[in-house]
Amino acid sequence: MPGGRLTQQDRRQIALGLADNLPYAEIARRLDRPTSTVTREVMRNGGPAGYRADLAHRATEQRAHRRRQAAPPGVEAAPQPYGRDAEAVREFTETLTTVLMASGLPKMMARVLACLYTTDSGSLTASELAQRLQVSPASISKAITFLENLELVRRQRDERRRDRYVVDDDLWYQSVIRSARANDEFAEAARQGVAVLRPGTPAAARLQNAARFLDFVSESLLRAAEQAREVLYTPTEPTEPTEPSPSGRR
Repeated sequence: MPGGRLTQQDRRQIALGLADNLPYAEIARRLDRPTSTVTREVMRNGGPAGYRADLAHRATEQRAHRRRQAAPPGVEAAPQPYGRDAEAVREFTETLTTVLMASGLPKMMARVLACLYTTDSGSLTASELAQRLQVSPASISKAITFLENLELVRRQRDERRRDRYVVDDDLWYQSVIRSARANDEFAEAARQGVAVLRPGTPAAARLQNAARFLDFVSESLLRAAEQAREVLYTPTEPTEPTEPSPSGRR
């Protein structure tokens, strides 16, 4: 049913949609599911070229079985703050990881970034990340180095002199600025190519059009980023999250 877990028939419909080269949004519409659900399902099970419905269904059952076995008998998942549903949080984190992977991040880097974004503090130490993701410290170190080089996380020292890895609002602004600069570099290289390939030739015209397009996009990005930057630093109206009462009533 819509909103529930994917069935084997749902997965077969996804496989048929991929075979017909349908976009994820159209496959999701036909299943009456969020696009993110289909995207996550495909990315976790071989990608568009390698997705197989029966194999994906079997792999999902095996993952669920492993999660049940990993939990010691009688031990429940740690309670979430603000009355959040722990399973819903886990599924959202997987969705965010899939979206980040689709944008080009390797899986471990996407998992680390999603983990940071779904914490209220927006910061964790390397050991906290390793514990939450159940991976080795070496994996965390490699992922953090990658993300720092892309300026997607920043490092700061806490009062105990530990390195903490942080995601904050300014990173979004810096990401847009970095994207604009990358466009500028390509546009400049394209203009050099026009001179080498001689203006008026098909190859030169292609590069010239690319340079003009990217010049326009970069200018628009920078203008929009400056205009929107205040959104990142304007506090929203404070609200008090309500914790559920012991009876479950608010």
